[in-house]
Amino acid sequence: MKALICHKNGSIELIEKEMPKLQNDRDAIVKVTLSSICTSDLHIIRGCVPRFVPETVLGHEFVGEIVEVGSAVKNLKKGDRVAANCETFCGECFFCKRGFINNCEKGGWELGCRIDGCQAEFVRVPFADTGLAKIPDNVSYENALFVGDILSSGYFGAEMCEIKKDDTIAVIGSGPVGLCAMMCAKYMGAGKIIAIDVNVLRLKIAKNQKLADFVFNPLVCDIEKEVKNLTENRGVDSVIECAGAKDTFEMSWKIARPNAIIGVVAMYEENQILPLPEMYGKNLTFKTGGVDAVHCEKLLDMISKGMFSTDFLITNKISLRDIKKGYEFFENRSDSCLKVVVTS
Repeated sequence: MKALICHKNGSIELIEKEMPKLQNDRDAIVKVTLSSICTSDLHIIRGCVPRFVPETVLGHEFVGEIVEVGSAVKNLKKGDRVAANCETFCGECFFCKRGFINNCEKGGWELGCRIDGCQAEFVRVPFADTGLAKIPDNVSYENALFVGDILSSGYFGAEMCEIKKDDTIAVIGSGPVGLCAMMCAKYMGAGKIIAIDVNVLRLKIAKNQKLADFVFNPLVCDIEKEVKNLTENRGVDSVIECAGAKDTFEMSWKIARPNAIIGVVAMYEENQILPLPEMYGKNLTFKTGGVDAVHCEKLLDMISKGMFSTDFLITNKISLRDIKKGYEFFENRSDSCLKVVVTS
């Protein structure tokens, strides 16, 4: 089968590789129908993910059809259409039982990082009975593609902020995760959502999709001043930081009101400074970490009922044989590009 691997030096190569085989009775083999290229894949290529194992097949966000299951997998069968969780988790350890599946003692971010991922024709999924969710009959592969990562990450960011009815929420970054965070914040009861980004087209998408009530570009306005004008000089009730750019962490705590929660979903490539003397007295709460994608079945049900739609995120499609071109396009970040989807 064809598969995209990443070498130790950060170069990527499409190779012929043996078909994956079941290694455990909770495994499944999935024929990949659609996968995506994610910013996390770029972090790997740039050498910013220490846990990455070189020569691993990249990719962790995908949907497909089950072709084989291990004997212990009772909730799935051959032929089932499934959406994959970006996290591998056993469901039984100390952390899993508390919903912290990113810290599973037997898993975590494995697919496309420490074990072969989904940018291939077939993929082995460990703990398939927890990490794969059946796609409802009225939901297409395209509808379900982002459930296990991008949409779950947006939900995770909004959930961290403990949003109350009519809260004013700022979302820094209007890329795919940020747009999903806005969607989820609105679902959780936010009264006003402020989208912040330097990309004019992405701000326009946030507005046109009715995900944000206000959009601001820090290149053309004073973000702190604009936020204070909208919040009676207090600052926002919560911030979801999805950008991970040079100055966005600092922006997040500066625009937050005293006693606000800042949910950091972004993955940074450099250390960030927490200037405690400067923020002393604001009594801020910071929450951060890899996504605990525990709501995949719920999100699929909401998509099935028409409550959520992430279809607009698919801006480009490319075949697996041309995936290196897809990476070049995604990394160069055309203003109109949100998600590049790979077809097998």
